[in-house]
Amino acid sequence: MATTLPFRLILASGSRGRRWLLEQSGHAFEVKPSNIDEPTEARLGSCRHYVGELAWLKAAAVAPTVSDGLIIAADTVGWLHGKVIGKPEDVADARRIITSLSGTTHELWTGVCLWLRPGDWQLCWQERSLVRMASLTDAELDAYLKTDKWVGNSGAYAIELPSDPFLTVEEGTVSNVIGLPMESLERALNWAVKIAAG
Repeated sequence: MATTLPFRLILASGSRGRRWLLEQSGHAFEVKPSNIDEPTEARLGSCRHYVGELAWLKAAAVAPTVSDGLIIAADTVGWLHGKVIGKPEDVADARRIITSLSGTTHELWTGVCLWLRPGDWQLCWQERSLVRMASLTDAELDAYLKTDKWVGNSGAYAIELPSDPFLTVEEGTVSNVIGLPMESLERALNWAVKIAAG
């Protein structure tokens, strides 16, 4: 069970996976999606910079609407051959993305930004996981696309627990792949508690 925090938590995301992770950890929280536009290219050619900047921008968009509390913002994308693998636009785009990832090991990056109000203290970090996707047959790909699990998910997938038939996390954490690295988040929440206590 999560310890009682001295501030309310505001999740600046509509992500089902991030909500599920926070619920599983026992944290009470509100949801205020940032609804910012997300670029499709990494401006400086770095996925670490890309997710870090977007997480900060999401927190910054929600912060003015919160008088007191801790905003949690995050951004998660895949990265393969120096290119951002974002959310598919439609089923054809999902097919293209999954085909490009099939049989490969790709990077999965999450940037997180905590923004404490009032006071505007901020803590941001980025984490990388390596994810291997099995080589999917045409039939497996067709069946997967019909599940709609690709909708709204970077990389056109959402990893299944406790075991995924196609995805293996070779390095890093499963929670990071889902969209919020809970292990480091809990350590960061301890930092925020100390800041809030003065």
